[in-house]
Amino acid sequence: MGTDSRAAGALLARASTLHLQTGNLLNWGRLRKKCPSTHSEELRDCIQKTLNEWSSQISPDLIREFPDVLECTVSHAVEKINPDEREEMKVSAKLFIVGSNSSSSTRNAVDMACSVLGVAQLDSVIIASPPIEDGVNLSLEHLQPYWEELQNLVQSKKIVAIGTSDLDKTQLEQLYQWAQVKPNSNQVNLASCCVMPPDLTAFAKQFDIQLLTHNDPKELLSEASFQEALQESIPDIRAHEWVPLWLLRYSVIVKSRGIIKSKGYILQAKRKGS
Repeated sequence: MGTDSRAAGALLARASTLHLQTGNLLNWGRLRKKCPSTHSEELRDCIQKTLNEWSSQISPDLIREFPDVLECTVSHAVEKINPDEREEMKVSAKLFIVGSNSSSSTRNAVDMACSVLGVAQLDSVIIASPPIEDGVNLSLEHLQPYWEELQNLVQSKKIVAIGTSDLDKTQLEQLYQWAQVKPNSNQVNLASCCVMPPDLTAFAKQFDIQLLTHNDPKELLSEASFQEALQESIPDIRAHEWVPLWLLRYSVIVKSRGIIKSKGYILQAKRKGS
């Protein structure tokens, strides 16, 4: 583990970008020893195990190259969708903006998800509310740059339908009136409200917006928890230099049976000052 960690540390010290993908978690087998109790625990577990697995398989060629962009993955878990089965599958994703104020993160995340899964298009992408300062209420202005990028992706046929998360009736109405491509769904966290707010329900019904439920925490991945996972997996690293930009969670469901065929995480992080 020491040598593995040193090699991984050396690569991360020279790279500027890290792309981490777990592959299909259903293929992990021996890597999944325990059942995490929360989404945050599952994610942190996945990040650490992916880093451990990747660092144990670093080739001498990679060390000689010192690439600027590191692709960190669990190779045996990577699973592309068979083109012959694509019509039978629903590919959905939820995008969490973590440390980036760049709307191009949205396109990067969708492009990478399509590449990882071997598809030309995602059926549905929901964007979690972007991070804002404490004490500031989420406004249309916060959402607009990300939504504009999602609209472009719908128009270029990279995504079929786009949705939001945790918007109240006023926020959803403002977005709906402004947007060219309307949200087709809005997720509501049942931890914050046991019953759907009646005004939100009425508005969604009037404009044919699906109201879905979720149980993601307000902050699925913080900068600090990512750095801790990095430090624990690769001790020979200046983890504080690395900032996660975005995280995408995807699932592939067999439409006719409602069975999850594949699910996983993709993450992009950047080294500060690089």
